Amino acid sequence: MRITRNVAGRRRRAAIVATTGLTATALLLAGCSDSSDDDSGSTDAAGGNITLTVADFGQFGYKEANLFAEYHKLHPNITVKENTTAEEKNYYPKLLQQLNSGSGLADVQGLEVGRIKEITDTKADQFADLSKAIDPTDFVSWKAKQATTASGALIGAGTDIGPMSLCYNTDLFEKAGLPTDRTEVANLIKGGWEDYIALGEKYKAKAPAGTFFMDSASAMFNAVVSSSAKQYYDEDGKAIYKDSPSVKQGWNLAAEAADKKLTQGIAQFGDPWKAALRKGTIATVACPAWMAGQISVNAGEANKGKWNITSAPGSTAANWGGSFLGVPSSGKHVDEAIKLVAWLTAPEQQAAVFKAIGSFPSNTGAYDLPGVKDAKLPYFNDAPIGEIYAGEAKSIPEAVLGAKDATIKDTISTEINNMEQRGTAPDKAWDTAVEKIDKVLG
Repeated sequence: MRITRNVAGRRRRAAIVATTGLTATALLLAGCSDSSDDDSGSTDAAGGNITLTVADFGQFGYKEANLFAEYHKLHPNITVKENTTAEEKNYYPKLLQQLNSGSGLADVQGLEVGRIKEITDTKADQFADLSKAIDPTDFVSWKAKQATTASGALIGAGTDIGPMSLCYNTDLFEKAGLPTDRTEVANLIKGGWEDYIALGEKYKAKAPAGTFFMDSASAMFNAVVSSSAKQYYDEDGKAIYKDSPSVKQGWNLAAEAADKKLTQGIAQFGDPWKAALRKGTIATVACPAWMAGQISVNAGEANKGKWNITSAPGSTAANWGGSFLGVPSSGKHVDEAIKLVAWLTAPEQQAAVFKAIGSFPSNTGAYDLPGVKDAKLPYFNDAPIGEIYAGEAKSIPEAVLGAKDATIKDTISTEINNMEQRGTAPDKAWDTAVEKIDKVLG
């Protein structure tokens, strides 16, 4: 993920960074990319020089891990150019337009997990089947299933996943009289998100002036829903968000947090959110794996060592975020693009991206590689993220995905933000969300 999470995946980089810890510099979220659309260097001649284009969003981590340059060294006749859109919500409508028109597509396209069901159900015939080049069993079981059609075609190779944790500001916890040890904090919230709210009330009682327990209630909502197998749809493809137990729980907890003023009420990833991290006014952030990079960069060097990571509330593992790489079947260089995708999503490359930006691999072969299984984050008091995330990843329930998951999530999140920022009554906010969602669902 990333706002869109800012997500990623890759392979075979045997000689990658010989450290077992991620530095703040390594976690830098450089939004820039080699984004030229000019592929005039391409040629269709067999064995000749070609340019492969990769379109993605947010931060997949390839530039930071230097993977495209690495691939060029291994394949001197191939140059890879990346075109990155900052926000997935702007990227996806353009992708649909390109798929509908049959033009403008890159050789490789990033696909967000909240869209993968819709793509798999309605656009699969426009993507190459990757199953002959990529073994689905190399990935966490539910990841490959999300991009597999009813006929067994694999239209997307898994990049990262977002196993859930909790990031917390130890400096603010100490000032509020709360424990700072990650094990002690985990014990305080082991009962679930209700315990998290209770901890927030304890924090508020002695909180330093101008600080808040959490950044946004919508972030907590997404984390709660992400811990359930049934979220917005059922197995038959019917939207059940109105009656979904996880949605109800997440909404009620968000309304409670807003009512009790436990949240700063700022949407994640915007400028106010970045400023709040830098100023140190947020005590906790629901923290899928990719979020650590966002915090370290936006909080900056002045806050290094003031943050830590512990297990997420409750006993059920959760996944928030994650993406895929697909190869449009209409591309000029389909075979070469499939080989690139297979390389990018193999264990060593996924490990390289993890080391570079903290996006956790979906390819389980990466979990035992040096620098993953023993990974620690110096910025977060050497939190053992390899241990934390790998344990979560193996027990995440297989979520039922729906065609409009992302739209439903984003719409509900907006209305939660309105409860926080505008004081909108929960019932009115919910009715507005339902009205907007149902218009989209038809």
